[in-house]
Amino acid sequence: MKRVLIIAGSDSGGGAGIQADIKTASALGAYAATAITALTAQNTMKVERVEAVSPDMVVAQIRAVLSDIGADAIKIGMLHSEPIIRAVVRTLEEVSTSLPIVLDPVMVSTSGDVLLDADAIEVMTEQLFPIAALITPNLPEALKLTGTPVTDPHESAEMLLSMGPSAVLLKGGHGPGDHIADVLATPEETHVFEDVKIDTVHTHGTGCTLATAIAVHLAEGLDLKDAVGRARGYLRRAIETAPGFGAGHGPINHLHPITERES
Repeated sequence: MKRVLIIAGSDSGGGAGIQADIKTASALGAYAATAITALTAQNTMKVERVEAVSPDMVVAQIRAVLSDIGADAIKIGMLHSEPIIRAVVRTLEEVSTSLPIVLDPVMVSTSGDVLLDADAIEVMTEQLFPIAALITPNLPEALKLTGTPVTDPHESAEMLLSMGPSAVLLKGGHGPGDHIADVLATPEETHVFEDVKIDTVHTHGTGCTLATAIAVHLAEGLDLKDAVGRARGYLRRAIETAPGFGAGHGPINHLHPITERES
């Protein structure tokens, strides 16, 4: 059983954040350990409140996990503030730079609520991007990170790649039209994953879920392209079988590998 350390915020509604990450890793047969960075009071409609965990406590969680249980990959999601980002970077540089790190640069929730302080974005790009094996921004996040509208996804992916990560997966779900194109860029090549969009509002936590699934498959030893491809397949089926909970952007079905096998 592979181990994934997940550093992210908690979603009380269970559709995103740590809750989605644990469900994803478990459904894919991996062991999930966590370092929680923030607590949120949220549902499918909105984020009502965010309360950060102290940087020292975030560091303590990371050290406690890695000093005993260990990890085969790390997924980073919501970090919330500049002090937490600096503390996470410092700790990871000390203890685990050899592990693949998948960074989902969470800035805004599906409902539109801000989850990352504005002054933390620059610190994330300068300090976290260079130690990431992969970053997974969506189109709005790419705009915030580069300061440039995404008119050409390939060009935007290259811009993000030049900011230091080993690879970029630019997710195209927010783009126009009825097709989705995700651009995977590395220094060696660019690959595009294409699908027809699923017409649904039940997309809460898709970014968290995809990044965690990729981290699981990297922990298993898959190469990056195969890890992304397999994770996208898992996510697509999770969207297709979403339970329909809530009046807003509802959660997806993280447990479909289990429930469909049993039915």
